[in-house]
Amino acid sequence: MRPPKPPSRPDKVSLWRYLKLFRQDILSAQPARLYRAWMAEFRTPFFRSYLMNQPELVETVLKTRPDDFPKSDRIREGLRPLLGESVFLTNGETWKRQRRIIDPAFEGGRLKDTFPAMRAASEACVARLRGQAGQVTEIEEVTSHAAADVIFRTLFSIPIEHEVAARVFTRFRAYQREQPLLNLAAFIPVPRWVPRLHSRGTKDNAAEIRDLIRQLTAERMALIEDGTAPDDLATKIMTTADPQTGDRFDTDEMVDQVAIFFLAGHETSASALAWTLYLMALYPEWQDRLAEEAKALDDSSFAVMSKLRLSRDVFREALRLYPPVPMMVREATCPERFRDREVPRGAQIVLSPWHLHRHERLWERPDEFDPSRWQTENGKQCQRTAYIPFSAGPRVCTGAGFAMVEGPLILSMLLRHFRFERVEGRDPMPVAHLTVRARDGIWLRVVER
Repeated sequence: MRPPKPPSRPDKVSLWRYLKLFRQDILSAQPARLYRAWMAEFRTPFFRSYLMNQPELVETVLKTRPDDFPKSDRIREGLRPLLGESVFLTNGETWKRQRRIIDPAFEGGRLKDTFPAMRAASEACVARLRGQAGQVTEIEEVTSHAAADVIFRTLFSIPIEHEVAARVFTRFRAYQREQPLLNLAAFIPVPRWVPRLHSRGTKDNAAEIRDLIRQLTAERMALIEDGTAPDDLATKIMTTADPQTGDRFDTDEMVDQVAIFFLAGHETSASALAWTLYLMALYPEWQDRLAEEAKALDDSSFAVMSKLRLSRDVFREALRLYPPVPMMVREATCPERFRDREVPRGAQIVLSPWHLHRHERLWERPDEFDPSRWQTENGKQCQRTAYIPFSAGPRVCTGAGFAMVEGPLILSMLLRHFRFERVEGRDPMPVAHLTVRARDGIWLRVVER
């Protein structure tokens, strides 16, 4: 049995049919030809967009000339209520300044420092799940809780049970179900003077999340001034000065950045981990191999990560099949010519990890789950040129290394203690919310080993 994949729409549909399908789910609104195309043009009365799968074009946009293809303003509008002017949305000099302050907190040595907090969150997840052993459980809820716990422990040194952390988590669950990462506004040009219509629920949830984060940030600022702040990610970021200007983030700027750490660090990790556990239920022989490998967790030090090689390959394969961020949109700042096509200034450039990771002309058996592919020549080549779960180039996700420790660690910890079994007739179907989630959740039976 192959991992579930959304059905593709018919190749030719009317614009209105396409827009209706797009509103329901971005993934199934696309034609099957995108899994073979090097480049595709979408032309409507309102806009032009170009989806690019050819590795050389992806490299041009993300690595060679990133300043010529900034993030689209239309993406910013959809997420601004929560993220403000966070590093996820900004461009140009503002973005470069933000990365100069943020990046040092996520350098290699810091991963080792955050490991005890990640391990504690993993152990807490095991303890919570023991109460559901023998039951059919919605796994996205489990992984969301665990990933949020990791973020709060590593960022602010507080567990998810902390009152403020728990309220942020609850509000965010409501927010992410209402607000897609990509909506029609990302593709249809709307004049700046037209008001952006966010639902009252979206605005209320975003406002409360930001108020709660502001409270945590203000408290941390006070501890820093007193010299009593813990040495965690929040303290590191708030005390790091821009090496070029000497400026630090003020409280408002820090609220923006914490909001994206929570969204990117919790939402994406939760999605990836939930799909990985489903794949383990679908392929129990791999689950057994990882459970055996997980005995290495008797070693509680950071060094254990070098022993979890299979877990890392399985998690990497889950990110290939179900990339948390399915599409990224950039904007052409000047006229271009790609593959003998004129690309006008202002056109939307769509990079789709979803299609690139399953591209039939690049990957061997692209729709099959095979963690051993990463040791083959094809897998190694595609990892270099056709694998972008964390984006690539200067805008590569700051937390990519963080995620590649967190995911395999939690996965191994859970498989050491539990077996996850598929529930007949309840296989999940991927849809794009804020990230790639399951339309009706991921339901698995949890059995204690």
